[in-house]
Amino acid sequence: MATMTIAKALNEALRKSLETDPKVVLMGEDIGKLGGVFRITDGLHKDFGEQRVIDTPLAESGIVGTAIGLALRGYRPVVEIQFDGFVFPAYDQIVTQLAKMHARALGKIKLPVVIRIPYGGGIGAVEHHSESPEAYFAHTAGLKVVSPSTPQDAYWMLQQAVDSDDPVIFLEPKRRYWDKGEVDTDGIPAPLHKARTALEGTDLTLAAYGPMVKVCLEAAAAAAEEGRSLEVVDLRSLSPLDFDAVQTSVEKTRRLVVVHEAPVQLGMGAEIAARITERCFYHLEAPVLRVGGFHAPYPPARVEEEYLPGLDRVLDAVDRSLAF
Repeated sequence: MATMTIAKALNEALRKSLETDPKVVLMGEDIGKLGGVFRITDGLHKDFGEQRVIDTPLAESGIVGTAIGLALRGYRPVVEIQFDGFVFPAYDQIVTQLAKMHARALGKIKLPVVIRIPYGGGIGAVEHHSESPEAYFAHTAGLKVVSPSTPQDAYWMLQQAVDSDDPVIFLEPKRRYWDKGEVDTDGIPAPLHKARTALEGTDLTLAAYGPMVKVCLEAAAAAAEEGRSLEVVDLRSLSPLDFDAVQTSVEKTRRLVVVHEAPVQLGMGAEIAARITERCFYHLEAPVLRVGGFHAPYPPARVEEEYLPGLDRVLDAVDRSLAF
């Protein structure tokens, strides 16, 4: 058992994958000698060389296209998109090529490509550096989409993503990179696409993923001071999504609030609310509520805290749900 940040856990996961499989290669802008903007690949270029930790041109479409070609030749490329908003030049490659190739080839071709994307706000960045594009990718058949919220999950889920024969969009909550936690490097990881109960409760379920899990745990602690028992479900995987785990929790608590950074409109919360309403109609004592960003472009850094869902907005939704 070791204590490390999420950033360090991701670095150790990449190191382990490079050591274990000679077909694993890393690609991205400034990931080599610099070690990446967030230093996630720090030291890997020195230890594994420029043939396996590759600094690329500033050309996201070319990076992903090259990764597809490498995967077709038997490699397992792990691509870093420097910031979330930079993924869109590669969007065509991802959704029309990477996501479709397996079905187009009737299962004969596999594309084990991982696309790492630091996502979300809270770091005081400029435009195009604080987006939450998860719904675009979860909407696309053929892609797996996951997001860890703890160092333990960061360490194991990234290795599982690299081992997967399917393309994986690996979303890293950038404002949590320096959060610390225990990592059992010798343990048995949880299944990649299973949700986990981060906190047991009886009165209401908070479902979240990535950067919002910590906010929901803080909300649960604040609610506990008022005698309310909130259960927090960390979804971990967005596609496929573990609806069974959410259903089990809601059948116990009878209330659900879904929380994410991305805008509420047509976000992941909409799909979760619809599915759980279908599955748990006779268990629910209140409508499923959603908390998220506003339907507006991400604002300048000095007002981003007003845009991002925080403790007060989550607790307000809890109050509204329990008032039914």
